[in-house]
Amino acid sequence: MTTVDYEFDVLVVGAGHAGTEAALAAARMGAQTALLTTNLDTVGQMSCNPAIGGVGKGQIVREIDAMGGAMGRAIDATGLQFRLLNRRKGPAMHSPRAQADKRAYQLEIKRLVELQENLQLRQEVVEDLVTELGDDGETVRGLRVRGDALYLAPAVILTTGTFLQALMHTGEAKTPGGRAGEGTTAGISGALQRLGFRLERFKTGTPPRLNGRTIDFERTERQPGDDQPSPFSFLTDQISVEQLPCWITHTTPQVHELIRQNLARAPMYSGQIQTRGPRYCPSIEDKVVRFAEKDQHQVFLEPEGWKTHEVYVNGISTSLPRDVQDAMFRLMPGLERAQIMRYGYAVEYDYCPPEQLQPSLETKAVAGLYFAGQINGTTGYEEAGAQGLIAGTNAVLRLRQESPLILRRDQAYIGVLIDDLVTRGVDEPYRMFTSRAEFRLLLRQDNADRRLTPVAREFGLVDAQRCARLEAKEKEVDRVRAVLETQRFEGVSLAKYLRRPAVEWPEIAAIRPELADVPRQIVQQVVYDVKYSGYIFRQQQQVSRQQRLADKPIPADLQYQEIPHLRGEARQKLHEIRPVTLDQASRISGITPADVALLLAHLEGRRRTRERGG
Repeated sequence: MTTVDYEFDVLVVGAGHAGTEAALAAARMGAQTALLTTNLDTVGQMSCNPAIGGVGKGQIVREIDAMGGAMGRAIDATGLQFRLLNRRKGPAMHSPRAQADKRAYQLEIKRLVELQENLQLRQEVVEDLVTELGDDGETVRGLRVRGDALYLAPAVILTTGTFLQALMHTGEAKTPGGRAGEGTTAGISGALQRLGFRLERFKTGTPPRLNGRTIDFERTERQPGDDQPSPFSFLTDQISVEQLPCWITHTTPQVHELIRQNLARAPMYSGQIQTRGPRYCPSIEDKVVRFAEKDQHQVFLEPEGWKTHEVYVNGISTSLPRDVQDAMFRLMPGLERAQIMRYGYAVEYDYCPPEQLQPSLETKAVAGLYFAGQINGTTGYEEAGAQGLIAGTNAVLRLRQESPLILRRDQAYIGVLIDDLVTRGVDEPYRMFTSRAEFRLLLRQDNADRRLTPVAREFGLVDAQRCARLEAKEKEVDRVRAVLETQRFEGVSLAKYLRRPAVEWPEIAAIRPELADVPRQIVQQVVYDVKYSGYIFRQQQQVSRQQRLADKPIPADLQYQEIPHLRGEARQKLHEIRPVTLDQASRISGITPADVALLLAHLEGRRRTRERGG
C-alpha cells in the first residue's frame, strides 16, 4: 500500500478549545498549520456547560482576546446572556461570564478556523506519533493517521481533551468514549507511554439536560442578564442582543435522601471510579455527602440556545443511574414534570502530569512536542484555550529558533496558569480562580489589552486593526489623565480629588463638563488607575523584588546532586521540575527558603569560578 505524506510546519491534534486557539495562533504567525480532528462537526464544541468566562476564567478569555485569540469574539457574536460577576467587590475581582448559544458558538469557532490563512482543517484519526532518536534525545517528526497517511512537521501540539482512553459512567453502565455519542483514542496514549511519558487518570462529569418546554418556570427564580452587557473582545464596541434569562431552583431534603439511598449505585461510591475529580465542582452525590448539614443546594437552569428548548442543569453533575436521575428531578420545585433529554454521566480519561513540561509547554522528553488543555490536567474551556494559544505561539518560535514566549505571573492569568502547572503540578483537575494570582490588581479583566496586546504584537499574533484601537485608547486615557492631573478643585488636583472614596466619576464630569462625553471604557481605565494607584504601586514593588530572583537563571544542565547540604527531597523535586529561574524554583511544592538559599549560593559560586577562568 502506498503511504501518502503531507508536510506542514505545525500539526495540532484535537479541535476543541485548546486546539483551535493553538492552530489559529500558529497560522497567524505565518506557519503552515494543519488542525486534525476526528469529527469536523464538533470543532469548538462545548462538551459541558454552555458558557464562557466566570470568576478567574473571564480574565483569561479577555487575555486570549488581547493576544488575538478567537474565544472572546466568538462568545460576543453568539452569547445569549451576559453578566459581570462580583460587581460589589473591587475591580480585581470583576469577572465577565456569558451564556452561549451552544451550537452557534461552535459554528462561529469553526468559521473562524476555516477563514484563517495558513491553516488547513482536516478530519483524521491520529493513531501514532512519529519521532526520531538523535544525539540530543527524542525529537518529534510527525503523526501517523488512519488510512496509512503520514503528516510530517517539526512541531506537534496534542490537545486531546478527555478522549485519551476515555470511559464514561452512568450508574453501573460503562461506555468507552470521551463525550456522549463519541468514541475514545487509545493510540496516542500508547505512543506517549512508549516514549516514556507518565500517564495518570482524572475524572470529570456533566449534568443532565432537560426539555425547557416541560419546566414550570413560575416556580423558579428568574436570573436576568446585565442591563449594559460587558463584551469579552476588545474589538466589540457593545452587545446589543436581546438577552435570555436563566433560572434558579434548588434541591430538597427528599432529593438528598434519594441520593443517600442510592449511593451504592453511584460509580464514585461503589468503587467503580477510583480517580479524582474537580473538588470545586463536585457532583451532586459529593455535595450531599460532604455537606450533609445542608438541606438544599442551588440549581441553575441555563438555556443552551435560541433555537432549542434544551436546558443545562448547572449544579447537578451526576453519574447516578438513569432511574435515580429521573426520580431526582420529580422532587425539585419547577422540575416535577421535566423531561430529561440527555442523562448525566462521568468520564475518566488519561492525562500527562504537567511537571513533564517546560514553561513553553514543550515536553521535556520529546523536542518539538507540545501539550495543551486537559491533557495537562486542567479543566475548563478558558484554561484550555489559553494553553493552546501559548503552545501554538511557542511551536512557531521554536521553528524560528527564537526564545519562547513565557508570560510572568505579574503579566497575565495565563502566566499564573502555566507556571502553576509546570512548577507545582496537579492533584486534581486544575481550575483558575482569582485567588491563585498574587498580583491580581495588576491583572484586571479591563486592562488585558494594555498588558498583553503589545506583547502579542511583537510575535505577530495581532493585526493592525487591534493595534490601532489600543493606540487610540492609550492616547485617550493619557489625555484624560492629563486633565485630572492639571486641573484643580478645592485646592487639590482632580486626580487627588478622585482618589477620595466617596467621589465618583459623575462628580468629576460635573466639575469639568468636557469630560462628560468620555467613553465608558476610557472612564473605567482612568478611574481604576487613579483610585487604586497606591495599591498598584505597592504590587509593582513586590513584582520588582520577585523579579530579582526571576533574573537569576538556572543552567539546564545543573546537577542538583552536586550541591552540598541540599536535602534529598529538594534534589529530587528540582531534578524533576528543572526550573529555569530561582523564582520558579522557590514556588515548587516542598522547596524551602533554605533550599533556595543553598541553590543561590551554589550558582554564585559557579559564576565566580567562571569569572576567574576556572
